[in-house]
Amino acid sequence: MIERRFEPNAASSQVKSFSARKENRMSLARVWIGALTAAGIVFGATTGLRSQPAPSAPPAVGIVEAAKRPITETSEFLGRVEAVNRVNVVARVSAFLEKRVFDEGAEIKKGDQLYRLERGPFEADLASKQAQVAQLQATLDNAKLTAERARILLSGPAGQQSTYDAAVANQRSLEAQVLAAQAQVQASQINLDYTDIRSPIDGKIGRTAVTEGNVVSSGSGVLTTIVSQDPMYVTFPVSVRQGLELRERYATRGGFDAVVIKLRLPDGRLYGQTGKLDFVNNTVTQNTDTFTVRGAIPNPTLHDPSTTGGPVRELIDAEFVTVLLEGVQPVEVLAVPRAAVLSDQQGDYVFVVGPDNKAEQRRVQLGQSTPALASVISGLSAGDKVIAEGVQRVRPGQPVAPGPASAQLQATMKAEPGDGGTPAAGSAARAPKAVGSGK
Repeated sequence: MIERRFEPNAASSQVKSFSARKENRMSLARVWIGALTAAGIVFGATTGLRSQPAPSAPPAVGIVEAAKRPITETSEFLGRVEAVNRVNVVARVSAFLEKRVFDEGAEIKKGDQLYRLERGPFEADLASKQAQVAQLQATLDNAKLTAERARILLSGPAGQQSTYDAAVANQRSLEAQVLAAQAQVQASQINLDYTDIRSPIDGKIGRTAVTEGNVVSSGSGVLTTIVSQDPMYVTFPVSVRQGLELRERYATRGGFDAVVIKLRLPDGRLYGQTGKLDFVNNTVTQNTDTFTVRGAIPNPTLHDPSTTGGPVRELIDAEFVTVLLEGVQPVEVLAVPRAAVLSDQQGDYVFVVGPDNKAEQRRVQLGQSTPALASVISGLSAGDKVIAEGVQRVRPGQPVAPGPASAQLQATMKAEPGDGGTPAAGSAARAPKAVGSGK
């Protein structure tokens, strides 16, 4: 039998050692819990402080007083350049084309030779007709002598009235035949002259449609085209509504003389010459409800022809351009900087500074405007302090810190009346009076 013995002292010491380790672990846990709790309190306090921003100062804004300013009235249309004179050159007789004399694409003068046709058959026909005239003329001279002798014999017993009458009738018949032959000579001479085709106008000539060696006739179609170069027409359609507005605006100021034409070329550049209106069509196109307006504008050479191989001009026939109708004299309108005008679904509006330096929203109706200035028909009065800079940070009823607008903005507004009043890009969205105008 195995005897087990227990030693009370050893067991007691083990129990005490386990209890001590357990107490140490609990103490360590309490320390960590306290530390985490303190960190949470500090983090919460810090977060609470950050979520409460300090009150901000009123936004600084630049203001401009609404005042009467000179502005150039401008309306914008789409148009095309047209040559004043256009000639389609055709053959008047049937003949072989012997030679083309001109250079394609060159500028030519009135009377310059273009084509030379075969002349031989026409010269022979002319000589034949001239011979017929000579033959009839000789016969007529003899008939005149016969009629004169018959008239003399009437005074004697041998004369007969019937003989004299027959001689006179034969003379008159021959005179008529001579006139007919002379007309045939003239027709042959005209046909001979048609073999030498010349330019009827000054202008720029196009490419030839028929080459040398081919037979040409009046049914051959156009041989080439000549278009005049200086001046040029510019035509553009105007709606009836816009036409009535333009008439009301300029009729009492001189009509056609109250406006000038400026052109914006396809590359966006402004053409250096100005033109004048000279024609308004007398009927309205039914399917578009527009009528055609035309003006004339100079088209001088750009460079010395001796250095460029020929004249070079800016405007080309049938070229697509933007037409700007500008008033000759600026008009006084209540205006504000265009940068101050904002838009929403309800229309245009501006912010003005009230007596207590609070922003007030004002609904406005715009009239004729320019890239830098917007004319105001209603909604503002002279002297109103309009916010032109920093307007993006402003809300209705918000206090602001007003100050004068920048010198650059004020200088732009002062220089605006002399720049031609070109409509700004995108301004058509706020144009209540004319589509495409600078209002």
